[in-house]
Amino acid sequence: MLLGRRRSRSRQARPRAGSFAGAKDLKLCNDTPSRIGVAIGYKDSKEGWTSEGWWNVPSKSCDVLIQDRLRARYYYIYAIDYDRGGEWSGAIQMCTDDSEFTIRGLENCEERGYKRTGFFEVDTQEQTGWTVKLTEQSEASSANTSAEALTR
Repeated sequence: MLLGRRRSRSRQARPRAGSFAGAKDLKLCNDTPSRIGVAIGYKDSKEGWTSEGWWNVPSKSCDVLIQDRLRARYYYIYAIDYDRGGEWSGAIQMCTDDSEFTIRGLENCEERGYKRTGFFEVDTQEQTGWTVKLTEQSEASSANTSAEALTR
């Protein structure tokens, strides 16, 4: 079961922005020593609220989650640490599934056979491209993990 370990160690997201010129996409970079699974959520003008997953992002690498100009200001991310447990989560509740999924709507997740999962918000500041970097702070200083949001 993919999400069975996700609550073993809670992670927190802490956005930090920096500017990059160029690409028009939503990219996530995994700057941790672990493999992670990533789900995203967004509001589409045609389909409404949508959540999608899973992208498997190896340690110290990046993956493009949306390969197009960003059309929304806010995107939502949930990630799980496959190797050491824990998660990057937030207060925004969306539907997820254990295997690959695209789910329309936020309502009645359990009644529709899905899980209700907390995503953290990413404010792209209306840029056409954005990179989110998941990092882990030193275990000695904190057990929390942060997410740095980098504009493009």
